[in-house]
Amino acid sequence: MTFNFLKGKSESTKLAIKMAISLVLAVIVGTLFMLLREFLISNDKASIWEIINNLLFQDISTEEGKNSIGIFYILGQLFINCLQLIIIPMVFSSIALSMCHISDTKKLGRISSKTLLGFLATSIYSLIVACLFGFISYKLGFFSININADISSSINTSVSSNPLLVIIDMIPSNISSTLSDNSMVLAIVFLAVVVGLCINSVGDKILVLKNLLIDINNIISVFLNFIISKFSPIAVFVLITRTFAVYGINQLRPALMYMAIVSISSIFVFFTCYPLFIYSFTKLNPMIFIKKFAKVALLGFSAASSSAALSLNEKTTVEELGANKDIAYFVLPLGMTINMNGTAIMQVIGTIFIAASSGYALDFHNILLIAVFALIASVGTPSAPGSSAIILFTVLTGMGFSNSATLVAYSLILAINRPMDMLVTCLNVAGDSATAIVVSNSEGCLDKDIYMS
Repeated sequence: MTFNFLKGKSESTKLAIKMAISLVLAVIVGTLFMLLREFLISNDKASIWEIINNLLFQDISTEEGKNSIGIFYILGQLFINCLQLIIIPMVFSSIALSMCHISDTKKLGRISSKTLLGFLATSIYSLIVACLFGFISYKLGFFSININADISSSINTSVSSNPLLVIIDMIPSNISSTLSDNSMVLAIVFLAVVVGLCINSVGDKILVLKNLLIDINNIISVFLNFIISKFSPIAVFVLITRTFAVYGINQLRPALMYMAIVSISSIFVFFTCYPLFIYSFTKLNPMIFIKKFAKVALLGFSAASSSAALSLNEKTTVEELGANKDIAYFVLPLGMTINMNGTAIMQVIGTIFIAASSGYALDFHNILLIAVFALIASVGTPSAPGSSAIILFTVLTGMGFSNSATLVAYSLILAINRPMDMLVTCLNVAGDSATAIVVSNSEGCLDKDIYMS
């Protein structure tokens, strides 16, 4: 994709502009396809839309799509697969090398403590906003709607599990199975920390392993630079266009208020929490962070996956926002697993929406309890698309919301989950980057010249 007006601009600026243009085009084209879908279906021409959908948008991995082409689905999935391909080696090598470079165990403990406190601070802020917006919406009757029960027929509730299992899963029982499963990121973080500390303790006796990790890291960097710079604008276009096209107006209408409250809450947190967090601890202009981070947020939005945005997040946080490389390579993969600000917001408001729609009475005490469950459940949420809505069922179970109407409302959220997942992913990745900047500054190793450039 070539634009003459981009000549003379930095590669980072070029990429951000290309992705923004792709976003605008995707919204326009996607909206046109959505309107076309509604027009054809309402005029008894659903068969024509079926042909278009099978050709362009159908998920070919499902039973319905076994005879489809799904061009947009294939292109988008190829890009996401390329990014997810290197999640495990990238997380493992970057964290292990960070541990190798931080030889001072006191410093490591200090950085870890500051990181966890940063995650907790942004999470609490996000939950407070979600509780306030959700409670006000509930009291104003915004969530008192009638939901069509037909959509609950295919709901699967067997995926619910105790959120405290994340503690057990953090220490794996089998290394090979852990290194072959992208959902085991927290266990990979644990292994990487252990390996890095062990390399540190023996010094120069096992340089072969350390050099191997360095080589892997370099290979990943070259691969990611190529994939992101060449294909991310195209991926943004096909992913967002498909999202708009596959969601009809009738499917979105029952939950429009839920979507609106989650969107308003998320946007409010994005433009208040992280700027305040950065300014309070660094005294730097937070709008620079917003401007430079926009392309990372856009990639996270398009892919609806924190893991897919991790590589660009690391590159931007270090090379454009001045965070220390070792700190960023420790904070960001860890945050991808346990720092889920946007996910927590969606779970709080989603639970309030479901409870109100299902006839449960709520007071502020109940909503605070929902926030606690959401905080626990969001820790360890898989960073893949769609996982946040699945974890939502854990919160509902913990609150005792289990009547038939609850399942109907929950299935509605599953049905329209993709747009919300896209939005909250922006917050998930932004919180990680902001924390890396603040921790780097507290350690005296934030390059403020790079940040201000």
